[in-house]
Amino acid sequence: MKKLIILSLFIPFFAKAQFVIVNTSTISLIEPRTGTWPLDLQRIIKESDTSYVLAFRDQQETNSVNMTTLRFSDKQQVRYFGKGLAALKTGSTGDIAKFKEYTIKRMDVKRDTKGSVCWYILTCEDGSQTNFQQPEADKMITAIKGI
Repeated sequence: MKKLIILSLFIPFFAKAQFVIVNTSTISLIEPRTGTWPLDLQRIIKESDTSYVLAFRDQQETNSVNMTTLRFSDKQQVRYFGKGLAALKTGSTGDIAKFKEYTIKRMDVKRDTKGSVCWYILTCEDGSQTNFQQPEADKMITAIKGI
């Protein structure tokens, strides 16, 4: 009988050790593009850790939806991404900002009536890629400066 009483005192501690509640929240900082080819910059907050993610649809897969993410481990890395976009904005076609886990390339596409449109091609080290135009890059630069 004494063993059952002692065992019943320890069961709640063993049960509690099996379950860990982690408070996480994901906040969308800016979603410059929605629809078929979404682009979303998010902040992920875990107990004492904050990271940032750029979620996008891999544009190499046109027949299926393959969502992928570019992870930034801290605020400094996402700010480097913003600085890369800002530096390419003042550059010319073919300029590349190379980082350890991704590259951003600027491409100016000439149109007949409207002049040229500035595009950026983001390629991750795993091969996934997406592209976005200057207005979308400007929105991301502004959102990153506010972090």
